[in-house]
Amino acid sequence: MDQAAYLQRFGVNTAVFERRHVIGGAAVTEEIIPGFKFSRASYLLSLLRPQIFSELELKKHGLRLHLRNPYSFTPMLEEGAGGKVPRSLLLGTNMAENQKQIAQFSRKDAQAFPKYEAFMDRLALAIDPLLDSAPVDLEAFQRGSLLQRLKSLSTLKPLWQAGCILGAQLPLYYQVLTASAAKVLDQWFESEPLKATLATDAVIGAMTNPYIPGSGYVLLHHVMGSLEGIRGAWGYVQGGMGALSDAIASSATAHGVSIFTEKTVAKVQVSSGGRVQGVVLQDGSEVRSKVVLSNASPQITFLKLTPQEWLPEEFVERIAQLDTQSPVTKINVAVNRLPDFLAAPNTPRGQPLPHHQCSIHLNCEDTLLVHRAFEDALDGLPSKRPLIELCIPSSLDPTLAPPGCHVVSLFTQYTPYTLAGGKAWDEQQRNAYADRVFDCIEAYAPGFKGSVVGRDILTPPDLERVFGLPGGNVFHCAMSLDQLYFARPVPLHSGYRSPLRGLYLCGSGAHPGGGVMGAAGRNAAHVVFRDLRSM
Repeated sequence: MDQAAYLQRFGVNTAVFERRHVIGGAAVTEEIIPGFKFSRASYLLSLLRPQIFSELELKKHGLRLHLRNPYSFTPMLEEGAGGKVPRSLLLGTNMAENQKQIAQFSRKDAQAFPKYEAFMDRLALAIDPLLDSAPVDLEAFQRGSLLQRLKSLSTLKPLWQAGCILGAQLPLYYQVLTASAAKVLDQWFESEPLKATLATDAVIGAMTNPYIPGSGYVLLHHVMGSLEGIRGAWGYVQGGMGALSDAIASSATAHGVSIFTEKTVAKVQVSSGGRVQGVVLQDGSEVRSKVVLSNASPQITFLKLTPQEWLPEEFVERIAQLDTQSPVTKINVAVNRLPDFLAAPNTPRGQPLPHHQCSIHLNCEDTLLVHRAFEDALDGLPSKRPLIELCIPSSLDPTLAPPGCHVVSLFTQYTPYTLAGGKAWDEQQRNAYADRVFDCIEAYAPGFKGSVVGRDILTPPDLERVFGLPGGNVFHCAMSLDQLYFARPVPLHSGYRSPLRGLYLCGSGAHPGGGVMGAAGRNAAHVVFRDLRSM
């Protein structure tokens, strides 16, 4: 959507065709249970590029945010505590308070934490310029004209900037990008609750575990975003994630973009000369256009919508081989009262407390628990003790639920796309897994199951069917090192242009990836505009 808003601002007449009844892809708000408004797929905001906020004037178009502080809460399950309240780890923007919390588990870790945060902040600062431009154009370097080669030199600037920021510490940071999250965290800390809490950032939404090399890179996710000028801040969107999509749409239509919902694109049209000339909709309508930008996944774009005869065979094979494994089952829950955690009991009146606004990490006392949950899924079984990230956006935004009630987002893993023995998910399997998740929550917050009014269960195949996420992958394809930067979605085609002239990829499957970032759309719009000017 943001790519359309940018192109229209550049003077390019633009239309958007949305398959579903609601705009926004996975960033939508839906009232699945009467009176309860859910961010049905994506549910938190941090990574959206700050330029998009300002350039598209999103506040002017109604975007309101609720910043979370504190932002992370990890309650412990501690047996035999002798009647004592179980311990918990609460992290926020106050470093002194963070150190006090961490010191419950390790004084050494409390001292190391500010240094770790500063170390990761510097890496995030170095990567920042790479997010806002196309990767180095290796195709132009190899096969382009002299002019194209000279132009492509400008794409080296962000890499040079990154190198300057990291300086002599580049080898240390290289290890973060290539090592396992567990190895990185072991070098800094000794207490398992802290390491496991931080490790969730490395595995969230990914079919990986903290002990797999390359998982260290995704540790950056908790520091590389920003909201309202605060680096590393995460927040809820007033009205749910759909309100963000609505604000972008409002910005786009204010400049003349036409948006059509329930208009499924069936095919990309190609001229006899091998250039895009528009799309054909499912109802048979033809829409003529000089360029087509696809926010769909690489698989849908190139394997389903594009006539195969216009794509190189090797390119098609690479797209078909993309790793799209996803461990995620998203469960949206309506409750008639706030969860009451043993580690942080509710007030008598049941009003939201600071920890209720956090990402609440359950089954997260130890990185080995995360590893075991992953191993279950490798055997085709939903995790016996799933990793659960529980969020309650209505704790800060009461417009989402009736008075006294709340919406709860459960981002859970690990669940395989196909169950053991080649079985598909059915209603019985969905409900059995959701019951297992609820049993886990009940252990931390007794009474949770009795508070449930209704639930919406989205397994990997459901996420694929409803939102077009291949394999249920929220990033369209894995954010592993072999599918990033130069190689996203595939090598030599990471600059948004496809092998078919006039067809561009601008969604999560393009550089720099997913996470409600908007960078791929913004970058692609600039590439398209430059190409249109040179026609």
